[in-house]
Parts: sequence; structure tokens; C-alpha cells
Amino acid sequence: MNTSLRNESIPLKMWLKNSVTYYVLLVLIGLILLSCSSTKKNKQKTITSNSHQNTTQVQSSNGNTATHNYGFDDHEFISLRPVLRKTILSNALDSVAQIGSHTSANENEFVANLIDKSPVADRIVENYLNSENKEPKGHCLSVSKGRFEQAYKEVHGHSLYQDLPTSMATKTYTPKQVFNLLYASASDLSDGWRSLPEEYRGKGNAGAIAYAGMGTIVDSTGIWSGQLQPGALMQVWRFKDDYEKVVQGVNVKKLDPYGHSFIFISYVRDEKNAIIGFKIADQGFQSYRPLVPRDYEVWWAVNLSI
Repeated sequence: MNTSLRNESIPLKMWLKNSVTYYVLLVLIGLILLSCSSTKKNKQKTITSNSHQNTTQVQSSNGNTATHNYGFDDHEFISLRPVLRKTILSNALDSVAQIGSHTSANENEFVANLIDKSPVADRIVENYLNSENKEPKGHCLSVSKGRFEQAYKEVHGHSLYQDLPTSMATKTYTPKQVFNLLYASASDLSDGWRSLPEEYRGKGNAGAIAYAGMGTIVDSTGIWSGQLQPGALMQVWRFKDDYEKVVQGVNVKKLDPYGHSFIFISYVRDEKNAIIGFKIADQGFQSYRPLVPRDYEVWWAVNLSI
């Protein structure tokens, strides 16, 4: 009898053992699934959070993440004479999202230096550095254009207008008139302004010189990544909206746009060799300090090839 009971209890024990193992397996599987679900949610949450941050924050070249301020100061800021410190210049970069890394900036500047040097550009810089009156006052357009014309005549022995291509002429204007209208961004509502190539309207000296085949236009990305050569001429606009209206044609007297014309002299770098601004030659309005990206919304330049 004892043997019979012992034999009957064996299947019962095996059934209980198998049942317990089954439930343990169910519990373990449940825990694993719960853990995977939790991890997936965490990963999804992290990705969403990072995606949102990228719309408002940009990682700087030093690895720090900073929120960029895309607002701009009013005109009074530009006329201030601040005490120049590297920290001030570095902080001023917070309005530009297109500045490349230190390496790319150095590479771009290296490539720019490989381009054939312009004798006229070199003479512009030489004349400016040797000048006893670096701030002659007057209108920025007249000063920058005068420096360009003087250097051109000294190098080539005649006026630049003699070398303007006849293809610049329109039914209304001579090549000289087209050059001067583009140089001054002489926007108006007439068909004459709109007859000029839109690609070069509003770019001031850069547009006029490039259209004449005397240089290559450089946009804001190229400017702030180190592609400018000393002696490059520049046209900038305080507000993008003004620039766009000038390009399309507008009554400038009613618009009262805020632009500036000057000559690029050299880049200014911080202790890590990153571009933080550049020195210019103008009539004295801003040449007392390096310009920084937040000074203007629209930047155009032309590297001379003459």
C-alpha cells in the first residue's frame, strides 16, 4: 500500500512542478516585455526631446549648446563705441547660425588665399594702411568707390570705366550708368531699375563689380567662413526686408533703408582661431571697431580678380 501511494504521488509532484515552472516562465516573460516597453518609451521620449531642442539650440564648435537669439539691435547699437574685448565679440556671434567649424573656416580661408591675388585689391589695402586720413567722413558709397577707382587707375593706368564690357548696356543705360546704378543700389519704381539683372540688384558694389566681370560674389556663408580676400568690397543691409524691397524696386525716400558700403581689410580671430569679426575701411562710421555677424542681416562681398 505504501508503494501504491508513493507511485500515485509521483505524477502529482511532477504536475505541480511543471505548473510552478510554467507560471514562473509567464512571470519572467511578462517582466521582460514590460522592461522592453519601458526602454522603448524612454528612447522615444529622448529622441523627441532632442528633436525639439535642435529647433531652438545649436551646438557650438567648443561642444557647448547655446540658444541662439535671432533678434537684432536697433540702429543705435551700431553707432556705439564699445570697449573691445574678446568676450564681447564672442557673445556677439549669438545671432548667426551659419558659421562653420574652426577647421572649415581655416580651410576656406586657405583656399581663398590660393586664388590669384588682385593687384587692385592689394593696392586698395596698401593705400588705406598708408593713408594719414583713414576716416575722411562723407558718404560711405563715395568713399568706398573712390578708393576702388583710385587703386584701379594706379594699377592699370586708366579709369575702370574704360574696361566695362559693352554687354552691360541696356536700351536705357550705358555700361557706365548701369555700373553706377548697381553700385549705389539706386532702387526706384521705374522700369529702368527693373531692367537691370535681378541677380545683381541690391548687392551694391559687389553686384556692380561682379556684373562687370571684375570679381566673384561671396555670400554671407562664405564671408563668415573665411573666404574673403583683403581689399574685397562689401555691401550690407541692416534688415533683410529692406534689401528685398530694394531688389524688387521701391521708393527709397519713403523706405529709408539702412545699408552700408565699405572695404574688407582682415579677419579677427579669438584664442581658438575662430573668426569672430573683421576689420573694415569706411568713412569712419564703423571702421573704429571690427564688425560682428549681428551688425547686419544681409551680407554681400566681391573678391576682386583684376
